[in-house]
Amino acid sequence: MLNFYYSDSISSFLKKLPETIIGEMAINSRLGHITTELYAWEYQISVLKEVLTKHDGHLFFEFSIPRMGKRIDCLLLIENIVFILEFKVGEKEFHRHNIEQVWDYALDLKNFHKPSHNLLLVPILIATHARASSFQIITTNHNDNLINPIHTNAQDLANAINSILDYFDCGEDISATDYVNGSYSPTPTIIEAAISLYNNHNVADITRNDADATNLNHTTDYISKTIELAKKEGKKIICFVTGVPGAGKTLVGLKVATDHLDKQKGNTSVFLSGNKPLVDILQEALTRDRIIQEKLKGNKLTKKQARESVKAFIQIIHHYRDEYLRDPKAPYDHVAIFDEAQRAWTKAQTVKFMQQKKGVSGFLFSEPEFLISCLNRHPDWAVVVCLVGGGQEINTGEAGISEWLAAVKNQFPHWETHISPNLFDSEYSAHTAIKELQESSKVVYNDNLHLSVSMRSFRAEHLSKLVKQILDIDESARSTLAQLQDKYPIVLTRSVERAKEWLKSKARGSERYGIVVSSQAYRLKPLAIDVKTPINHVNWFLDGKDDIRSSYFLEDVATEFQVQGLELDWACVTWDGDLRFSDDGWKTFSFVGNEWQKIHKLERQKYLINAYRVLLTRARQGMIIVVPEGKVDDHTRQPDFYNPTFNYLKSLGFKVV
Repeated sequence: MLNFYYSDSISSFLKKLPETIIGEMAINSRLGHITTELYAWEYQISVLKEVLTKHDGHLFFEFSIPRMGKRIDCLLLIENIVFILEFKVGEKEFHRHNIEQVWDYALDLKNFHKPSHNLLLVPILIATHARASSFQIITTNHNDNLINPIHTNAQDLANAINSILDYFDCGEDISATDYVNGSYSPTPTIIEAAISLYNNHNVADITRNDADATNLNHTTDYISKTIELAKKEGKKIICFVTGVPGAGKTLVGLKVATDHLDKQKGNTSVFLSGNKPLVDILQEALTRDRIIQEKLKGNKLTKKQARESVKAFIQIIHHYRDEYLRDPKAPYDHVAIFDEAQRAWTKAQTVKFMQQKKGVSGFLFSEPEFLISCLNRHPDWAVVVCLVGGGQEINTGEAGISEWLAAVKNQFPHWETHISPNLFDSEYSAHTAIKELQESSKVVYNDNLHLSVSMRSFRAEHLSKLVKQILDIDESARSTLAQLQDKYPIVLTRSVERAKEWLKSKARGSERYGIVVSSQAYRLKPLAIDVKTPINHVNWFLDGKDDIRSSYFLEDVATEFQVQGLELDWACVTWDGDLRFSDDGWKTFSFVGNEWQKIHKLERQKYLINAYRVLLTRARQGMIIVVPEGKVDDHTRQPDFYNPTFNYLKSLGFKVV
């Protein structure tokens, strides 16, 4: 159920005194002392009392959009149309960020609010003091009953509403009660989720709550109970959470971490990740939001102060490791959540790094062994939560999950292990390690530790399945794609420029789009895609359409290392000759010197295929795949390097643009 500060029939609203309406809004909002807010409400009420004199229907002031943590100024239900009104009182221009704001409100309702799915939604931006201007009623190419935002001033608002009502056929009137009580099932980005959870929102407020998504809550509940069990009985427990790509493993980790931020409880937790781009982006997003939140409260907070408080909550795993290498005491936190635990380093990689980069000789641990040993220093209890992605090891020296299991077996057999039965699946490569662990330690299996539904894309529960089938060269990919296409468009092209046009035509409001490529895609350079050019991943993911460093500009591209664990709304995946389809399976290559060379090591072959697995599962709403045509007179870009891949994807049923 969505909430609001004021709800009334239009006829009743027109009869009430403005003071009465404002008083009710102030009480419901608890913002009675903020005069700027009251002035804006007073102005909106006076405008709408003139505009709505000839209409029947219902209106809501300050209608909540929980996923965004914001409120729509006014939502009108007239006949069978939903009007989303955003007032900019005193404004003389229609600024792009304001247009995007009202569009984002409409998109959120269209995508996540069930009664809005099939209704006509009309976003209107009212720059109250702008010059009069004609407007066009433009429906988008999405065919989802959401029209492009209308721009008007206060004087012409009545004309805008009347024009819409005249243009579209009248249908059955909307029930205000049914509308506001309809289910709201959002799927936030990981950045939105982190901000919301850090601001003390419940995970249920910002995520889907339909039947398919219930195990997200079951998983967090199970881990919370396990933490309480460990604390009560003085146990040391390690949990392994598995899930399909985008199922919400990181969200589970963030939820557990925020639930245990209270330093008075004696069970504080820290969220750790070896994914530097993810940590950098989340820290910056939380820092920016913290400054904004404090400013709204009238407090001044420096960026440095904001960042310090954020760093106590989420940290780079290597900084945590280095701190407790220096300090032999038990960590402050009793609970450590390791995101993408499969990416922890093997013993060989850790020993090599510690000697070459840190000057530490005689280091004898794998990364999992050392990290568990830090928590093991607690004399009473501790919990380690490992969030595990299958088939996502993309870096040399990344151990996979078997290294964690071996660490428990060999060094910490007194620890209790709680795992998802899905850890036996082939993509985790942990079957043997689990069997060996059972011989020496207590192993508890629980289905609640597996997240089976993709939360990344509200349109694409079958996306991760499709990508796995494509990379496994499984014929069932054709039928999976057929199930997916109506909800989640995936198209194929041979032109980067056409792909850019497609992205721009699909994205609405502030929906983020960008180009992603394999880090081995060295011969896309003639297409103005240079993976050797470093990008600032924070700017790429967080900054707006006016910043040339952002993903929106479609100039800088991100690789699997920068996008793992994050998501775009719309993605362009540009395929190079490093991964080539053949009748004998995928052929893997690296570009060395002046030519492509076959990759012979099985481990490196796996990393490259996993890189494409990551790239193909980044988009929330849809993607376009570019397989270039190549060039006959360039020995590094022969058409034969690309054509078999293009023809394979086309044969699965992808539409070509």
